[in-house]
Parts: sequence; C-alpha cells; structure tokens
Amino acid sequence: MIFREVKHQTEKTNVYLGSPGLIELPDGALIASFDHFEPDPRRGMLPRLTLIYRSEDGGDTWQELTHMIGATWGTLFLHDGALWHLSVFSEYGDIVLRRSDDGGLNWTFPHDESSGLLFRGGPGREMPNHHFGGVTPVLFHNGRIYKSCELFHCPPGYSGWSPEYFQAAVISAPLDSDLLNAANWTMSRPLPFDADALNASRPGIAGAQSGWLEGNVLEAPDGSIVELMRIHLNESNHAALLQVSDSGEELFFDPASGVIDFPGGIAKFTARYDEKSRLYYTLSNPIRDPAFPMARNVLTLSCSPDLRHWYEKKDLLWDDTGLVPELSARLTGFQYADWRISGDDLLYLVRAAYRGAHDYHDSNRILFGRLKNFRLNAAETAKIFG
Repeated sequence: MIFREVKHQTEKTNVYLGSPGLIELPDGALIASFDHFEPDPRRGMLPRLTLIYRSEDGGDTWQELTHMIGATWGTLFLHDGALWHLSVFSEYGDIVLRRSDDGGLNWTFPHDESSGLLFRGGPGREMPNHHFGGVTPVLFHNGRIYKSCELFHCPPGYSGWSPEYFQAAVISAPLDSDLLNAANWTMSRPLPFDADALNASRPGIAGAQSGWLEGNVLEAPDGSIVELMRIHLNESNHAALLQVSDSGEELFFDPASGVIDFPGGIAKFTARYDEKSRLYYTLSNPIRDPAFPMARNVLTLSCSPDLRHWYEKKDLLWDDTGLVPELSARLTGFQYADWRISGDDLLYLVRAAYRGAHDYHDSNRILFGRLKNFRLNAAETAKIFG
C-alpha cells in the first residue's frame, strides 16, 4: 500500500479523527478537512473541532491551515469562485454553510439565517434532528444544488444509534441565489424506511434495526435525480436507490427495485460521476466474509455504468498488519473515504483505524492516497458496457 499520513491522533487521548473531505483548488492546491469525535454520545451534542489542511505538492506533505468549531460532517465544494463547507453545527444539530474566498484560510461564520444557518436543529436530540454522518457529494443539476441529509427520529431519552431511526431527505437551493441565505433553501419531505414494505417484496431481507442513511445525490443516466444510500439489511453488499423530484421536495422508493447489489453498502461510501469514462465510481468496504458483516478492513474502487450494476476494480487499502481475520475485522478500518478526480488520477482521503486503534470504528489516522491512471482499460470498459 502507498499512502501519506495527514494526521495521527494518539490513541490514549480517546479522541478520534473522522469526516475526511477533499477537494482540489483551481491553483492545484489540495484542501482536506476532518473533524474530531469522542466515544461518549453526550459529548456528541457539543460542537466538534474541525481542521483544515493544505498540500501544495500533490498530497506528499500537508500543513494545518486553520480550524473551525461547529462544522461537523462537512462536505467541501467549489462554486462562484469560492470554497464552501456544508456541515452540521454539532451532531444532529443545525445545518450550516460557510464560505471561504481565500482558499480555506478564512471562513464566514453562520451567525443566523442570513449568514449560513440554513436549518435550525432542536436541542440535544430533540427534533428537528439533522444528520450528515460524513462527506457525501453535492450535485449541481439544472440550476440547483442538492445535498442529502437525514432526520434522526429517535425515541425520547434514547442516546444510542440505530439505522431504523433515520429518515432520508434532500436539501436544495437555486445556484444563482445567495447560498448563505436560509430563505433560498428547501428540504424535501422526509422519507422513513419501511421494513414491512421491503419484506413484502423480498421476504426476510429487512430486520428490526434495518434502515438507511448517508445518501449520495447523483444525476442518473436518464437525467433524473437519484439518491444512492447506505443501507443496513440482513444481507450484506447492498445499497438503496431512491428517486428525487427535480424540485428536491419529494423522495420516492420502490421496494421491488430499490435495493441493488453493491460492494459494501453497510458502511458509508461516496459516489461520483466521471464524464470522461461515462462511469460512476465509488470507494467502499465490500463484505467478503459473511462471518464479519461489519468489516471495513478493505477499501475498494468500484464502478458502474448505470448506478444499478457495480463492478469491483481494485483494492486500494487493506490490512497488512498480519492480524488474523477476526482481529483484523475488529481492529482495522479504512472507511468514510472522500475522493476526487485530478486528470487521470484518483485522489482519496480516508478515516483509518490502523496500527494502534482500539477498534475498527474509532479512527486514529487520516490517510491520503493517489491512484494513477485509475480509469478502466479498453477491455474492462468493453466488458462493462457489453
């Protein structure tokens, strides 16, 4: 494996590194964002520290540029000559947007609805309860910007985490509007996960704690908008495919056709479209041994011509520590990857629990990698397109 370590967090601090986000600026510099989290769910109600790093040598070396408070689970994107960071202020809190006009050094602050406070959240885990969970892409489509989110409808007093309580949603705004003004943003009607409806089409696939979250809003080959979502089921290696109305106000799910085969899908993944190859790509954690259904110790590049049929192309990161399979699945994770295309290369940033982490989830490192000439060769392309 070849990678660069952006940051290592000493495990004894009981503070972990999450939400890696990556983007390349017009001047060629790379910007990385990631935040800190703690295992105590009560701490999750407080704003996290988010760091912004910059590389001017293609990712070989990284320097801390600045930091932000109240920018959890943030996605980076470029628009209108500026760099933007769309996040929640704290876990399940306000949805907020920041703008930087100097490449990530200085950022606006979401004081109110006219300066980036887009949707107010309830106190603690009281509704409305907004969730991003990690970096998933924004979509520019027909003059609007779209981003997935979830609402977490947990029982009163509940402090744990379960997929069954997430409802899918999408926020959107006109691209030519003032994106820092909350009045320009709308949120779709949330769509709950319906285990009974899914089991009626595919008996036994959904269990008591099945659900979906962390969606990727994408333009489908026919020009419609879809949301490709992480999903927890009784079977591994699936994802959910929802339809999104052009207005961004409605979501639809067909239980008969909405669950697709997908490499991984039980952990967060990021999917994007590459115009040059006319393929969708994702970095995900395929489950290859049913004995370890939550394993994240392999990170794989996969591609699809249509968002329904996915092909594994190459493993990018894997556990090289020599741990036996059971311990590897328990202690190692290469997860929540964000990635970008730079010419013929694929750049990726990964939250890693690796060499010293006390479990696969609580990540002690942020890793950067570059896969040169990542696109399929002629034979591979011909096979996929038939």
